[in-house]
Amino acid sequence: MSVPFIGFEEMDSHLTWEGVTNALRDGHKLAKASITDGFAYRGDDTLLSRAAWIDGLGVAVKSATVIPENVAKGKPMIHGGVMVFDDTHGTLEAVIDFHLVTKWKTAGDSLLGAKILARPDSKVVLIVGAGTVAKNLISAYSHAFPDVAFLVWNRTHAKAVKLAHLGSKSHEISAVKNLKKAVLQADIISCATMSTEPVICGEWLQAGQHVDLIGAYRPDMREVDDAALNRARVFVDSRATTIKHIGELKIPIENGAFSAKAIQGELYDLVAKTAKRQSDGEITLFKNGGGAHLDLMTSKYILQVWKK
Repeated sequence: MSVPFIGFEEMDSHLTWEGVTNALRDGHKLAKASITDGFAYRGDDTLLSRAAWIDGLGVAVKSATVIPENVAKGKPMIHGGVMVFDDTHGTLEAVIDFHLVTKWKTAGDSLLGAKILARPDSKVVLIVGAGTVAKNLISAYSHAFPDVAFLVWNRTHAKAVKLAHLGSKSHEISAVKNLKKAVLQADIISCATMSTEPVICGEWLQAGQHVDLIGAYRPDMREVDDAALNRARVFVDSRATTIKHIGELKIPIENGAFSAKAIQGELYDLVAKTAKRQSDGEITLFKNGGGAHLDLMTSKYILQVWKK
């Protein structure tokens, strides 16, 4: 029996943000995942291999190459695929396009965090970065926060303008040049950059804001400074895939500027409601590390919809 390949164009229009966040929420009610992460580097290039097994759900192995210079050559920066295995017998069920899984997992991860931690009356969402992930975040946040307006900031302002011009049928999107001013206006700040140096300063943050950090995935990458971490109540999607692997937390912990003990909880805790926002006035910060268990939950959701 041949193993199906599930492609982006075939399935993307059949998936929903509600569906993927429900899948992520349900997945965190199961046994805690066994996760392995592997990284190999060639200069600025990265080979990322992640695997997860959740008892009662199954197995996923995700591998991808990340080559930033491809963008200047007109080629995709990331290539990869996800193999999904049956839980009972270990049978290979499907191979799913990397970009399909990553789109819905990445934005869905942040969206679930925001659904739980951000103030439900949030009116302004600032997207920092103007790449593909930023476009997906606008779609995702539009679903859960139907009354919000979007601000988009990017180092190259023309890219922010281009994203804003793509528009939304139901939401205002504005490109902005002054990042500090935009932070002061926002209720939710979602960062999706390739930065190795902080772009958000903690002194800019205001009471009641929710900060969502996506971009940093390597040990040398950060999007916020130490002050931001220490001013906020910090949560992660997974302690196992962030604390020792991603510079956002690894660098300040090793430097003694932040303590791993200050992390208030991960998605297992947030879904179980043993961790949460404690007041409308506090600043919450959620680090989206995107572990393989999230790829597994998302892939099983995609496979379920594909079978229907």
